[in-house]
Amino acid sequence: MSEEILVNVTPNETRVAVVENGIAQELYIERGNRRGWVGNIYKGKVHRILPGMQAAFIDIGLERAAFLHASDIKIPTGQLGNLESGTGSIETPPIASMLSEGQEILVQVIKDPIGSKGARLTTQISIASRYLVYIPEMSGIGVSLKIDNEEERQRLKNILLSFSDKQIEGGYIIRTVAETASEAAIYADVKFLHKIWNLIEEKSKVTQAGHVVHEDLPLVMRTMRDLVHERIERVRVDSRETYFKITDFAERFIPNFLATIEYYQGERPIFDLYNIEDEIQKSLSRKVQLKSGGYLIIDQTEAMTTIDVNTGAFVGHRNLEETIFKTNLEATQAICRQLRLRNLGGIIIVDFIDMKEEEHKQQVLRALGKGLEKDHVKTHVSEVSSLGLVEMTRKRTRESLEQTLCESCPTCNGRGTVKTVETICYEIFREVLREFRQFEASQYLVIAAQEIVDRLMDEESANVAELEAFIGKPIKFHPELLYIREQFDVVMI
Repeated sequence: MSEEILVNVTPNETRVAVVENGIAQELYIERGNRRGWVGNIYKGKVHRILPGMQAAFIDIGLERAAFLHASDIKIPTGQLGNLESGTGSIETPPIASMLSEGQEILVQVIKDPIGSKGARLTTQISIASRYLVYIPEMSGIGVSLKIDNEEERQRLKNILLSFSDKQIEGGYIIRTVAETASEAAIYADVKFLHKIWNLIEEKSKVTQAGHVVHEDLPLVMRTMRDLVHERIERVRVDSRETYFKITDFAERFIPNFLATIEYYQGERPIFDLYNIEDEIQKSLSRKVQLKSGGYLIIDQTEAMTTIDVNTGAFVGHRNLEETIFKTNLEATQAICRQLRLRNLGGIIIVDFIDMKEEEHKQQVLRALGKGLEKDHVKTHVSEVSSLGLVEMTRKRTRESLEQTLCESCPTCNGRGTVKTVETICYEIFREVLREFRQFEASQYLVIAAQEIVDRLMDEESANVAELEAFIGKPIKFHPELLYIREQFDVVMI
């Protein structure tokens, strides 16, 4: 499998696409006036404590106060415990015993503001490098679950344990990309992380509340740190300035990948090489077409995302059950890709076509799990429910592609539908009657959109005549080009 990373840089926006076998799989967008906050460390001030919610609102200088839950507040005696098995947790004390209003604390953003919700915070500071995540005020060593070779896991642990005589303190999580990494490379990361933490500690002492102490790397550098691995064949960049920054970063931290970085000078826009622009437009649509003729319908709401699988034009060759099974199996791959491409997070409900055979259900679940193995974001998939639904969660740390590129429709206010012309006409009739019963007027003037006035003077003209006869007053109509369909006024004259 060939993988490439394409980097498109313009003065106000940076876009990164991860391409596998010529098909876009992931897309990251960062705009100059709205950079992501995840990973940033702030000197915060406790604005309000909510004991009933075991949470507090923290002022970190953003537009909305950020949210800090009691479970995200570090315990002084905290231990990493056994990260692989998830043990080592202890009961969370009441938040009022840990924080007080007006208190200044060091916090880190773990989830960007999304919609009407503020940023999510933690006091458990962590700093990421190429191979490690450093947690200064904890102890212990954890290894990414994606490194499944037990000998390699133990080798990496032993490398870190061997540094104890060099006074290396704190807790570490060994990242997936550290597999096969040399002792020298890991030790270089350790020194780099400790240097960063010392700078953060010094700066936090002089930084005022509500200001940033440490900013995470910009998108392009995070891409080199987190997404470049041994399967990446090329990293193409269409900006000379950014190219030099990336090569400098690679020389310092990942010299083995220096040869993969290319400065793209082609006449065609870099995203046109693999039709990335078309994929972006398709990703903003509800409907996703499958090669077989089936399709997905993806609806994203604030509460959850629903994905409906349909056979569409696919009629199969053998029988109905086989047709349904093949459609669901094909849909799993498309779903995994869409989750990554659209960056869908939170609760996700997949409505596969009902399957009767238990073996088919299990094969579809296995295919879904296998497809999600490539996902960098943490996911959890449940069994098929009694209603034939698959419930899953995907960690949400930043806005989805739709939330980044789009806003609610000013006409329907995000509902996705508008009232019919007929419905608006009948609302106008009711409003005329309401004003007739409350006020005296010689006649009424209805100001509405052109399509509404056309309907009132054509198909609804008989109803208008009946209404005029009932109230004994004339009704006049005036089209207003600036009015949307659902907007109208009834003026008394």
